[in-house]
Amino acid sequence: MTSTARFWAVVPAAGSGKRFGADRPKQYLQFAGQTILEHTLIRLRHHPRLAGVVLVIAPNDPWWPKVKRFDGKIPLLVTHGGAERCHSVLNGIDKLTDVARAEDWVLVHDAARPLVTAGDINKLIDVVAHEAAGGLLAAKLSDTIKQANETEHSVATVDRSRLWRALTPQMFPLALLRRALSEAIAEQVLVTDEASAVERLGLKPRLVEGRADNIKITHASDLALAEFLWRQQQEE
Repeated sequence: MTSTARFWAVVPAAGSGKRFGADRPKQYLQFAGQTILEHTLIRLRHHPRLAGVVLVIAPNDPWWPKVKRFDGKIPLLVTHGGAERCHSVLNGIDKLTDVARAEDWVLVHDAARPLVTAGDINKLIDVVAHEAAGGLLAAKLSDTIKQANETEHSVATVDRSRLWRALTPQMFPLALLRRALSEAIAEQVLVTDEASAVERLGLKPRLVEGRADNIKITHASDLALAEFLWRQQQEE
């Protein structure tokens, strides 16, 4: 990392959220008086080490214009997403070409992870900025892991000592991530996270242990959990 390198966040928020079963994409559902997306953007836009945030929304998104624009300490750029997450993230990186430099870094963060802390972002930057292959926040598995057969019967217990859950942000050099995503898309491989794209190049991103309360809101019950964790964080 050069001394002039800057750090930019890209937030893919172009998903329809059909699996959630709500009347709108899940990032526009609320807890603690604000939408999930608002919580996420506030945390990123007030982080002192980020230079700006790119929000990637669906074309003709009817919900985004209704979102209250909370002031942030850094710029917010908005662009449109593509068919899948990987397309949306690549579009977000392309949007950065107007303002970012070749030596800059990109932190890709899920719109539905509104509880990421400034401390975890600092930890990720401090560790990964010295890793040429980038890295990501992750959590070690604590549960016993079972392998099932086709009839959903347990056939083996998997060694969990080297298993982690991928979290976000995931942080990579801008040029590297653009190349990794572009090649995956060109080969019609729809990677589900940015680390997968980088791993396809034969590289090994660094895992940085993050907080357990950096949850991804996936089900309706997660909203209540998010509010509970949010209130706990306010008391810290």
